[in-house]
Amino acid sequence: MKPILTIIIVSYRSREEIGASLASLPREALGRPVEVVVVDNFPGDGTGRFVREAYPWVAYLDPGANLGFGRANNLGFSRTKGECVLYLNPDTVVNPAAIEHCLRRVLAEPEIGLISPRLELADGTMDLACRRSIPTLWDGFCRAVGLAGWLPRVKAFAGYNLTYLPVDGTYDVGAINGAFMLGRREVLAALGGFDEAFFMYGDDLDLCIRVRQAGFRIVYDGSHAITHLKGLSVAKDFERMSAAIFDANRDVYLKHFNPGKSKWVEWKYRAAFGLWKRVALWKAALRGHRRVRPA
Repeated sequence: MKPILTIIIVSYRSREEIGASLASLPREALGRPVEVVVVDNFPGDGTGRFVREAYPWVAYLDPGANLGFGRANNLGFSRTKGECVLYLNPDTVVNPAAIEHCLRRVLAEPEIGLISPRLELADGTMDLACRRSIPTLWDGFCRAVGLAGWLPRVKAFAGYNLTYLPVDGTYDVGAINGAFMLGRREVLAALGGFDEAFFMYGDDLDLCIRVRQAGFRIVYDGSHAITHLKGLSVAKDFERMSAAIFDANRDVYLKHFNPGKSKWVEWKYRAAFGLWKRVALWKAALRGHRRVRPA
């Protein structure tokens, strides 16, 4: 029987987290099989041996090099056949109810391109990145200087992470997080999957923009939640990875929102993202720890 769902997990230095994630995954959904594939971008940490021994029902792919997030996901996509596809991070702990709920919605509402449940951090607070707008420069400014945090219920200042909307509601958003993105295979195949020009970060935002441009909806559904143990791998190299996040998002904007290749528009985005990056790193340094990352 053809799998109803393919779950693709890209692993990178994830040996410590991936066991909990794999243990939380269902073997079937809606009465049909679920297939799971792990694409290992860093096999040197023993992830491959662990997955093969502890989870022999999971397909394991060692591409022989670090392909980056998007390219590794595309490889996993090409080696699988589920009717729907879930891109899932190895630092997530899910549950069958959340997966089946999102799966039912995607199958029943063909206008949905991608869907995500509510993502919660280990302490139970919401991972704000699971529902985002396609931020304007004003939204980014409000988030960088702290206005969004000070006035999270005011729409004019909280457009970046949409904190003025109910966490347990469901509605269309601009983008969801690459930690959990579920959609129909035919839609993702038509779009060519992830843009492999983005090695890491920015790829989820880029895919959401292209899904919306193709006429499909991006949906956040807060009626179900999963856990996202966010930042464990980022914390291992915070400054470099945080800078990469801002630079990648800048490149997404240059790709989609400067079609005329205007030098003025390019300068504007480079200046804005450069400022936000410096402010984020400065704020993290003041806090004295390395758990903070851009959402």
